[in-house]
This record gives sequence, C-alpha cells and structure tokens, in this order.
Amino acid sequence: MKLLGNPRSPYVKKVVIALKEKVMEYDYLEVGAGDPAVGEANPLAKIPTLICDDGKALFDSPVIAEYVDGLDGAPKLIPSDFVNRIAVKQWEALADGVTDAAVALSHEEREPADKRKGPAFTVKQTKKIDAGLSVLNLTLGRSVFLHGGAFSLGDVACYCALSYLDRTQPNYDWRSAYPNLANFALRLAERPSVAQS
Repeated sequence: MKLLGNPRSPYVKKVVIALKEKVMEYDYLEVGAGDPAVGEANPLAKIPTLICDDGKALFDSPVIAEYVDGLDGAPKLIPSDFVNRIAVKQWEALADGVTDAAVALSHEEREPADKRKGPAFTVKQTKKIDAGLSVLNLTLGRSVFLHGGAFSLGDVACYCALSYLDRTQPNYDWRSAYPNLANFALRLAERPSVAQS
C-alpha cells in the first residue's frame, strides 16, 4: 500500500494512526494536495489518498480508515456489531466536523485581508468547534475512551482534532474549557501509534 499525504493534515494523521495500530506495512509518499500524483489517483485531488496493492485508490480519511480496519489484524478500531459500529462512526464524524471547522478557520487566517469572509464566518466556525468539543467532553466524562471502554476510530479522530487545534489555533484554550478532553489528550499522546504519528 502507498499513502499519499502530508504530516500537516489531521486527516492524514488519522489514517497514519490507524495503520500504526494495525501494524501494517505501507509506503508514505509525502505530498501536498496539488501534487500531480494525488490528482492522478483521486479525482477530488485531496489527501489522504491510499493506493492499494492492486492499484485501486481509496479516499477520503473515513473510507481509508475503515478499509484499513477491515484488513487482517488487531485491534479493531471499528466494532463489528451494528449498534456499536454506528456509535464509533458517529464520534468519528463529530470529531471530523470539529476538524473541518478548525481547517476552515486556519485557511481563513491565511487569506489576504481583502479575501477573508469576515468575523461572522469566524464566529460560525468557532461555535461549531465549541459545540463539538462540549459534546465530546461531556460524553467522555471520566472514561478513558469515548465508546465501549476500548480505543476506537472515534478516539483517533478526536485526538487528531485536538492536536490540529493546538497547532493552528494556539490561542484557543480548549484545555481549560474541556478538562476531560485535556486528560484524554494527555493519555492518548503516550500511546505508541499516536506518539509515532
């Protein structure tokens, strides 16, 4: 397998953690979304893109992570039974939504002043982040993981959202507002697959 991605992308980070959890062999081609190799493999020209051994390309991060989890090996990051599977996928979707809003803010801040969408856009994205983190923080409570007492793709996506906020929104003090998530992030940072990503 070959992963096309960039370490600055939280979505790529999610896939890398999943691959490391499953202890899978893969080649990592560090590229930006504008690289011709990405456009050739993925009609959306987005990273991450995974090129399977048979040459088939998979995108985007939820699909790639589910594919990786479905291959041989443990642990299972997405439960097999329907109810728990949907719960974990829901946590992944919520965390990815927080990431999407953080990415939108980061892109906005890099735009020239005359191209920016304005304060209302920033407020809207920040509200999404706050609402998502509030639900994740409440759900986590004093638990170690988001669902079922086991590390899952929901936890991976949540950690990736938090670490991306740290990198791109350093003045956003989510740790004080959401202490359960702060403890969660500290614990997960010590997990080998996360530390190596």
